Amino acid sequence: MGFYDLTKEERIVLVNRIYKEIEKDLAKDQTKSLQVYFSDQDTYIRKTGYLAIGKIFYNNRELRKKIIVVLATLLKSEEPKIRQTVVNAAGEIGKCHFNLVKGFFDVSLFDEHHSVRNAVIGSMKKMGQVNPKPILVWSESYLTHPEKEIRREICHGLELRGRTHPQDILPLLKKLEFDETKRVSDTLVHVLGQISYKKGCLQTVVSNLKTWENKELVRKAMDEIVDVHNRYKSFAVLSQQQVIDYIDKNYSNEYN
Repeated sequence: MGFYDLTKEERIVLVNRIYKEIEKDLAKDQTKSLQVYFSDQDTYIRKTGYLAIGKIFYNNRELRKKIIVVLATLLKSEEPKIRQTVVNAAGEIGKCHFNLVKGFFDVSLFDEHHSVRNAVIGSMKKMGQVNPKPILVWSESYLTHPEKEIRREICHGLELRGRTHPQDILPLLKKLEFDETKRVSDTLVHVLGQISYKKGCLQTVVSNLKTWENKELVRKAMDEIVDVHNRYKSFAVLSQQQVIDYIDKNYSNEYN
């Protein structure tokens, strides 16, 4: 039976049980419950497991060192789901203590399994919302990495911070404007669109794009920005026509 097959009351009981079992195992230097919950087929059971690790880390200072050691051990597991959940757990810790888990991301960014690498992207997003500075510094070091998939993943991971603070990530994104890999440039265009539709963001993005030299990529980005305001019209601050008018007025020579 899956997590959401349970009633609300049953889910609360299960979440508390998972927390207590993991905390008890950590205190005894055991990993049985962690391995069980971190490898569960149900995404939400695994999520409950890594959220429990985060809560225990912040609630019980005496267990912090053990948690880091245990997670480092589990990161070597042959089971991708366990490694994926370890990365997500590290992301919870990295919201305030990125220095303690940086090594987890340095390793997992190159994991052979896509789900583990996707967990890095997801963790970058949630950490960047609340603890942006170290995440941005860490990200910048990988934007010129020779492996194209690494550059793409880092670009994607910057997205969520950019939705509310585009000024923070635009200087980093600019490093990719001449990237010759289509998969990377497509992700870059996608991210530029995603960081444009919240309040005050369009103006910041368009102003910054004026300084970019790759006009063909900027044209694609502008098309994406216009399209995003149609696709996300229920969430966008401006209508698609207002965006078109703004671009025509503020970027007409370069765009057209």
